[in-house]
Amino acid sequence: MRIAQVAPLYEAVPPKLYGGTERVVSYLTEELVRQGHEVTLFASGDSVTNADLVPACPRALRLDPTCKDSLAHHIILLEQVVRAAHHFDIVHFHIDYLHFPLSRRLGVPHVTTLHGRLDLPDLPAVYDEFCDMPLVSISDAQRAPLPQANWQATVLHGLPTDLLAAQEQPGKYLAFLGRISPEKRVDRAVEIARRVGLPLKVAAKVDAADRDYYREQIAPLFRDPLVEYVGEIGERDKSEFLGNAMALLFPIDWPEPFGLVMIEAMACGTPIIAWRCGSVPEVIDEGVTGFIVEDVEAAAQAVAKAVALDRKRCRQVFEQRFCVARMARDYLRAYAAANGAASVPSSGRAKRKSTRVAEIKNS
Repeated sequence: MRIAQVAPLYEAVPPKLYGGTERVVSYLTEELVRQGHEVTLFASGDSVTNADLVPACPRALRLDPTCKDSLAHHIILLEQVVRAAHHFDIVHFHIDYLHFPLSRRLGVPHVTTLHGRLDLPDLPAVYDEFCDMPLVSISDAQRAPLPQANWQATVLHGLPTDLLAAQEQPGKYLAFLGRISPEKRVDRAVEIARRVGLPLKVAAKVDAADRDYYREQIAPLFRDPLVEYVGEIGERDKSEFLGNAMALLFPIDWPEPFGLVMIEAMACGTPIIAWRCGSVPEVIDEGVTGFIVEDVEAAAQAVAKAVALDRKRCRQVFEQRFCVARMARDYLRAYAAANGAASVPSSGRAKRKSTRVAEIKNS
C-alpha cells in the first residue's frame, strides 16, 4: 500500500528530545515500512526515517531560532501533500484540522489522527462544519468533547518492543517525566515524594508559554533536597530514567488524550500512579500496571502497593496491549475502511526510494 504520513513540523520525526506526536508518527512509519508498505513521510528535513522523506522545512521549528512564523512552513507542507496526493492510496494526517478545507477537495482517501486535547471552546464549530472528515482518536475519552465528529476508530499508541528495556530491580526514587505546565501538576508529584519520604527525579521540558509558571510556582519546590530536576531528556535516556524508578508519578489535572509516558514506563517494567483523568483508565490495568487515584493522599498510599507489583507482568501487559505492531494493524484496518476495502495487503518489494521521491517532487 502507498501511504503518506503527514507530521507536524514543530519537532523532528522522531524528536531529538520531547515530542509525543512526532514520536508516535515515527514508530508507525517505521513499522509500516518494515511490513513492506511504500511510505512517504512529510516532515521536517532533520527527520530520520526508512521511509521516503519529503521535507517542508530544513529543521524542526521548535529548536530553530530563525523560525518566527510556524504557519508559513505548514502551508508549504500542505501544498507538497496536495500536489503529491495522487501517488498514494491513503494520506494519514497528524496536523489537527489545518488541512480540512484541502482534504475535502483532495479526491484521495485520508484519515486524521487527533493527538491533542479537544475540550477547547473554538473546536466544535470546526468539527460541525467539517463533519465529513474521517477521524481517529487515540483514546475513547478523547472523543467526549466532540461526539458529533466523524470518528472512524480509536487507535491506542504503541511502541517498538526493543525500544526500552525492562528493569527488574529499580533504584530508590520516584519519577516524573513530561512537561512542566499547570495541567501536568509536577507540584503534586513533589508533595507525594514529601509524604512518603522518597527522592523524586523530574525530567521535563519548560515551554516558553510556561516559563513564568515554572519560575514563580515550580522552581521554589525544586529547592527541596528530595527533588532533583534533571531537565529535558531524549529517547536514549528513558530506559535508565524510567527503568530505575520505583514508580512513575502521573498526577495530571486535565483530560489527557493518551499519555505516552505511561506505556514507556510499562515497557521498562515500571508501575504508574496516575490521576483518574482522560485516557488513564483505558491505559492502566488497575493493580497490574499501576494504580488510579483521586488525590495526593491516595497517591501517597499507593506508592508502597505500586512498588510491590510484578515488574515482569507490567512489561508483559505492555507487549500485549501497547506494541507498535498492534498499533500498525489497527491503523491498517482504518486505512482499509477509508478505501472501502476489507483489508490492506503489503506492497511487497517497494520501488527504489530515489525514484519515488523524484516522482513526488516532480508532481
